[in-house]
Amino acid sequence: MRSTLRRLAAFAIFCGLIIVASRLGVLENGRQLAFSLLAGAAFGIVMQRGRFCFLCNFRDFVDHRRSDGVLAILVALFAGVVFYQIVTMAWMPVPQPGRLPPNAHIGPVGWVLALASTIFGLGAAFSGSCLSGHFYRLGEGAFGSLLAIAGAALGFLLAFLSWNFLYTFTIFNDLPIWLPHYLGYGTALLLACVILAVLILAVLFFDKKGPAAAAAVPAGHLRQALVRVFVERWPPVITGILVAAISAFSYFRVAPLGVTAELGSIVRTAGASAAWVPETLAGLDTVRGCISAVKTTILSANGVFVLGLIFASFAAALSAGKFQPSWPSAGGLATRFAGGVLMGWGGMTALGCTVGVLLSGIHAGALSGWVFLVFCGLGAFAGLFFKRRFAWP
Repeated sequence: MRSTLRRLAAFAIFCGLIIVASRLGVLENGRQLAFSLLAGAAFGIVMQRGRFCFLCNFRDFVDHRRSDGVLAILVALFAGVVFYQIVTMAWMPVPQPGRLPPNAHIGPVGWVLALASTIFGLGAAFSGSCLSGHFYRLGEGAFGSLLAIAGAALGFLLAFLSWNFLYTFTIFNDLPIWLPHYLGYGTALLLACVILAVLILAVLFFDKKGPAAAAAVPAGHLRQALVRVFVERWPPVITGILVAAISAFSYFRVAPLGVTAELGSIVRTAGASAAWVPETLAGLDTVRGCISAVKTTILSANGVFVLGLIFASFAAALSAGKFQPSWPSAGGLATRFAGGVLMGWGGMTALGCTVGVLLSGIHAGALSGWVFLVFCGLGAFAGLFFKRRFAWP
């Protein structure tokens, strides 16, 4: 009986999201808002059912040599660079010097990006998840993630205070490097696919347990098939391809995937109102990435995307029986908050997080995405080492 109520509640939430999307569609700019809500819902479902969390999957591989989570990320990157290039080539058949694909997250590359990426990875390790992971884990009842998100808000504020210095010191001179400008579409795509294929083979080589083998579903056993979809964790390849498809469709219809723009915009608007944040943030509104603009409307595409993500993750967790409310110890709350602060500073300074810079950036052929991947990974590894070494909660 209890499982039936959970599934009815999940169905009601999904229906509610569809109804809200239809209502948004009649507003000014409503089609973008409606699509963003549904795209966020789809992303939340895939994240929850496939456990698509960058830090969690990286930790599983480092600590236990489990390859399935990292494999899902690499498949998402591999498929995404192909899907993105189909869209980009339709808009720009030839990479033209001085022009970048519309709205693509192709950020400036320099030592500040490397530093911010490292700090973000360190913060993700301390807090227990990346920012996108904290949003979807809220839907699973991990209420300690609220402290990480609150810490990220403080981190954004600190990043706004340091932005003008960093921008005038070096960022203004850092170029946004789009690989097709230098290699052409074909070579850039081939290079990305080769690198990702090598990483996939390396991850599978070092795997100790391997992905869980899926048992065959007897023909006609509808119940077992439904369990595979709504209860059990989705296979990594399917998860990765779905993430890549959502990324490409979102770029085509609205904007590249990202989860930090709305949080940053709220902090920037509140900070400007309280005269904490400088009125002018030099060059921030001209660079590419998850830009934190001053809010002029209540609803934004990124805001409804994140709300859709959280509510859909909640519904998916209810359906699977994975909604398990939890609250960490005082020490756990402190490390989540501190990690959130580091992620907030790193995410704003790097102009995005593991979704906005790493995923969307690599999909778009941006060198900034690869830089974020390398240095965020190093920061996360260092953070995991320190947590184990000093037994931090």
